Order: sequence, then structure tokens, then C-alpha cells
Amino acid sequence: MSITSQDGADTGSRFNPIPILSRGLTGLVSRYLPDPLVFAILLTILTFVLGVALTPSTPLDMVRMWGDGFWNLLAFAMQMALVLVTGHALASSEPVFKLMERLSSIARTPTQGVMLVAFSSAIACTINWGFGLVVGAMFARQVARRIPAADYRLLIASAYIGFMTWHGGLSGSVPLVAATKGNPMEKTVGIIPISDTLFTTYNIGITLALILVLPLICRMMHPAAKDVVAIDPKLLKPEESVQRTLGPDASPAERFEESRILSLVVAAFGLVYLFLYFQKNGFNLTINTVNLMMLIAGIILHKTPMAYARAITNAARGTAGVLIQFPFYAGIQIMMEHSGLGGLITNWFVEIATKDSFPVLAFFSSGLINFAVPSGGGHWVVQGPFIMPAAQALGVDLGKAAMAIAYGEAWMNMAQPFWALPALAIAGLGVRDIMGYCVTALIITMPIFVIGLYF
Repeated sequence: MSITSQDGADTGSRFNPIPILSRGLTGLVSRYLPDPLVFAILLTILTFVLGVALTPSTPLDMVRMWGDGFWNLLAFAMQMALVLVTGHALASSEPVFKLMERLSSIARTPTQGVMLVAFSSAIACTINWGFGLVVGAMFARQVARRIPAADYRLLIASAYIGFMTWHGGLSGSVPLVAATKGNPMEKTVGIIPISDTLFTTYNIGITLALILVLPLICRMMHPAAKDVVAIDPKLLKPEESVQRTLGPDASPAERFEESRILSLVVAAFGLVYLFLYFQKNGFNLTINTVNLMMLIAGIILHKTPMAYARAITNAARGTAGVLIQFPFYAGIQIMMEHSGLGGLITNWFVEIATKDSFPVLAFFSSGLINFAVPSGGGHWVVQGPFIMPAAQALGVDLGKAAMAIAYGEAWMNMAQPFWALPALAIAGLGVRDIMGYCVTALIITMPIFVIGLYF
């Protein structure tokens, strides 16, 4: 996609160190950050070397672990892919697209544009991370069409920066997995209900702080007019409609395919099941129930089975990077877990912790682990066996310990490009175009998590 320098930003002439920081980090990232697949391969090699050097594992042991784990997360990868495609399909529906058009008209200047994108993405990711990732990028494109003077790279970065709220929201993997029967830590610490994680005062406070602060950070990062990289609005065409109108000579098969009644029947099945599920289990959200809710909403808004199928087909293109990289990270995860390397890293933090400092140190250890395991559910597998028993022994609130793992993963995603891939696929950009802005946001938001977890 062709992007060019263009004047017109409204950042003013006052000295602002934030664009200087983001420009410096963008230059650094552009020079040294490889493609995400290459990044995953390099992390595989680094984990292998550290496992051999720091644990009793031999090179053959590490290779065996890698191979045994390579396909170990296929079920979870499918869940994550469904989060993405159901979120994309919902975001591309006509009612949601029209809502994005109306909302984009709120912004009238470039800085208002990046603020609006960051705010909307943060809200959407709080509701559902897959929906937020996709709708944020699509909304950023819509704002770019309306405000050509806005920096296109920062608009897309703002959409991804809003992703920082996801683990404190309704689709957060760690709190949902911790609340799900049969999860890896149930026998050790039991089930941790979402009332002890998502619906706590500190989580609501951290999430609200991010929703309010992230747009301000994006505003401060907007470059001066002479440094803006803009895009021709003509290149940002909306996705082709998935709706089809049947003629009078349509076959019975075609009429079934475009039947609104069938969509409503499927939606009714799903809604009745959800009612029965919540009646039995209370408001206990899991990854599967969230995916089902997104699927039902998408089917209803797309109106017919084949319209929804076409929307899913469009959405599936954005999962290519996730699908090819997930096995590599699964292999890394098993090397970290079975060699004891993950526990060794985690214990470096845990051993110096007190009851008060434990959540903060667990947060930083989770951030470090995220480079090798960029998956909330994966963090629960790798870190849970070390963090949770230690929290129990120190008398730390188990819900806060679980959320410390969750926050570290969400925060460090700003330096780990794995989950930026769907947004970048929609935007037509590369990872090096946005990561400098994302790392700047990571640095500035650190006190929000530290203060929230400490107090």
C-alpha cells in the first residue's frame, strides 16, 4: 500500500518529547525488528540455547520437547482463530460498519482522529479482544478516509495500542481460563471466579485508566505536519458487501443459502443454550461462551447463512500469521515448561518478592515471558504452576496474582508483534511501521499497572 508524506497535522509548535521518543523508537524498530515469523524462529533458537545453558536439559532433550510441543496447542489455536474470525465478521457487518462511519465523523483533526481510534479500540477490546483488534483497524481506515492529514501509521498503531485493555475485559484469557473447570491450575488453587478477577475494583480502575490515558498518549505521539506519513483515501476502499439478492429463478438450494429464517433458527439455538448455561453456572464467561456470543451476533447482523460464511471467508485471511506462528510458540512454550526454564525465570522474580510486591514482580515476569509465549492461555500454563502456589504461600490474593499474569501479557504485547498481525493485514502495513509507537505506549503506561497492582 502506498503511503506518502503530507502536511496538515495540528500538533502545534510547542515542544513535545513524546514524538521525539516515538520517532527514535520507530527508527530503532525499523532497523532491527524482523518479520514476526522470523522473530518467532529467533525466539525458538534463543529458548533452545538458554534451556541447554541454564537447565539440566541436553540439546536432544530440548529438540524433543520442541517437537512434542509443536502441535500441542491446536485446540487453543482454533479457539483463538475463532475469536479473530468471529470478531472480524461481526465488525464487517453492515450495522457495525455504518456505526463506524457515524463515529468517525466525530473527529475533525488528525490528533482527534488518533484519539478517537485509540479510545474506540480500547472499548471494543474490553468487550472482546478479537472484535477489538479487527474493528480497531477497520475504524482506523475509516478515519483515514475522512482525515487524510492524519498519520496513517499512527492511526493503525492507535488501534493496536487499544488492545492493551483486553486482558482486563470480558474476553481476557487468563481470568476466563482460571474460572473454567478443568483448567491446569484447578487442582492446585481451585477455580478462581471472575468476581475475584475481572469484576474487582483494581481491575476496573486499571482498565478505565487505560481507556482514558491511551488516547492522550496517541495524541502526544502524532508527528508534526512535515513528518506525517499519510495515505491516499482512494486506496482505502470498504470491503465488498457479502449480501446477495436472489432473482425469481433462484434454485431451492440458493434460497436455503440466503434464508434469514435459518440464521434466526441457529441464533435461537445459541441464545437458548446461553440462557441455560448462565442459569446453571452464573455469569461465568469462558472463551467458548464468548465465541458463541460473537458468532450468534454475527449471524444475526449478516442476516443469512451464506452472507455470514462469506464474511468468515474474508476474515480468515487475517489469521494466516497466527496459524503459522502458533505452532512455533507452542514448541517454545513446551521447551520453557518442561525444561524448567519458564519456572527459573519466574522464580527469579518470585524469590525476591514480599506479599506486597509479589503482584508487581509477577507482572514483570509475565511481561518477560510474553516474548516467548505471546498467549494469555499459554501464560497460565507456563507461569501458573510457579506464580499461583507462591502467591498462596505468601497469602497474596489469588485473583490479583492471576491478573498480574494477565496484565504482563497484555502490556508486553506492545513490544511483541504477534497479535498485531490481523490489524496489519487489514491495514496493508508491516510490523515495523507501527511498533515504535507501540513501544512508546508501553513505556508510558507502565505506572498504571504497577500502581494498580501494588495498591
